Amino acid sequence: MVDLWPLIGVVIITVGLAFKLNTLLVILTAGVVTGLVAHIPLFEILSILGESFTKNRYMSLFILILPMIGILERYGLRQRAETLIGSMKSASVSRVLLTYLALRKLTNAMGLHLGGHPSMIRPLIAPMAEAAAEKQIGELTDNQSQRIRCLSAVSENFGNFFSQLLFIGAGGLLLIKGVMEDNGINVELEQMYLWALPTAIASFAVFAVCCKLEDMRLARHLATQSVPQKEHNNA
Repeated sequence: MVDLWPLIGVVIITVGLAFKLNTLLVILTAGVVTGLVAHIPLFEILSILGESFTKNRYMSLFILILPMIGILERYGLRQRAETLIGSMKSASVSRVLLTYLALRKLTNAMGLHLGGHPSMIRPLIAPMAEAAAEKQIGELTDNQSQRIRCLSAVSENFGNFFSQLLFIGAGGLLLIKGVMEDNGINVELEQMYLWALPTAIASFAVFAVCCKLEDMRLARHLATQSVPQKEHNNA
């Protein structure tokens, strides 16, 4: 009979997250309990957890980013971004987001990690895109604001996910190369990263269409708002 007790960690995580308990505490508890049920000595369990933490310690940078962004917003980072866009005569939602997307793809191709939802989209890109829209049509509705924020988040996803293999030393490329060589297929990294170019270009084109559609939607909204105003003036 198969011993299913080691799967109790899955139950602990499911229940803990369902009751919105501390995520880190739930995961650590699940790991320790699973190890004990699997008859692993406590010292070895703690050793595995410590080794995993040291190997993935860069994840702690996320914890440091959040308070830093909070402090910057507290002292007017969002307002400065909106003011900057407001002073630009040709700013639009599509130009702001496509510029960021192009920059994101370029830095990915150079192996640089510039961007992220908490460090760039939330405090800078989304407010700049909203400010550009407000400059075009005036005050935004909640639906318009949420749609622009969604597009801002998509710019990060398209910039990172569809362009991360443009760098010749990307971990994904190294993984693919290792798997293919294990199966007797010899490939060069110099050739592999070039095959990521069509995907990167296609994702930019798709996002450009989405941005243009949003610009057109805002322009139609402005037109519908202008017609009643003209009729009122004529009356």
